[in-house]
Amino acid sequence: MEVAGYMASIFIGISLGLIGGGGSILTVPVLVYLFNVDTVLATVYSLFIVGTTSIVGSFSYFNKGLVNLKIAFFFGIPSVLSIFFTKRFLLPAIPVEIFSIGKYMVTRDILLMLLFALLMIAASYSMIRKDQQEHQAISPKQLSNYPQLLLQGVFIGALTGLIGAGGGFLIIPALVNLLKLPVKTAVGTSLAIISINSIMGFWFSLSHYTVHWDFLLGIAAVAVIGILIGSYLSAKVKATLLKPAFGWFVLAMGLYIVIKETLLK
Repeated sequence: MEVAGYMASIFIGISLGLIGGGGSILTVPVLVYLFNVDTVLATVYSLFIVGTTSIVGSFSYFNKGLVNLKIAFFFGIPSVLSIFFTKRFLLPAIPVEIFSIGKYMVTRDILLMLLFALLMIAASYSMIRKDQQEHQAISPKQLSNYPQLLLQGVFIGALTGLIGAGGGFLIIPALVNLLKLPVKTAVGTSLAIISINSIMGFWFSLSHYTVHWDFLLGIAAVAVIGILIGSYLSAKVKATLLKPAFGWFVLAMGLYIVIKETLLK
């Protein structure tokens, strides 16, 4: 299973390099099901893996002038504050055993995996559906929708802190629709925001968990190879062609998690 896990880790990076998101959607299931990592610890490891991978990926976009640093920091500040609140207060407040239905006990781990599965299903829809923005000319003029962007930052920060998801599939539509960024600039800026969110979320968690650095750095290194491949392919292959295929894969994974955590327990 570990070999399959390392192979899957490559696709974490490829996804981030190609479409600026989707990496964390793969990371937690890979860690939980292929490496048998505890669910809560997997959300912490996911933050480091996705964060370091996104930093590497954002450099190639930055060098091409496709990262809007002002928006990245404006989006990142409320996200980081939300991550801190979630990690410090919300996640510890969730009991290990939540409730039972007959002999079926809903634990914190099951709840987090089910939330992750619902996130995957929602993300798959945004990937599969045809986005008209990708076929229309986008005005470079940004709209004054910063209050909405701030709220998006708070929401994505809570998501990152709770289940270790970077939220790229939500960040990119927000940047394109609210601020009218070109799609490629939105992808590069999304990677910068994911980097900030994920690394800060991991840092907030360090004092609460024992980190197996050899294992974690190994997975991160493989994912970095993946994002280098993804960044290279992004210049050769249209993301619009690969995005729906990845979306169907994510949908299948989400449904599998729902079935495994409910019917197969």
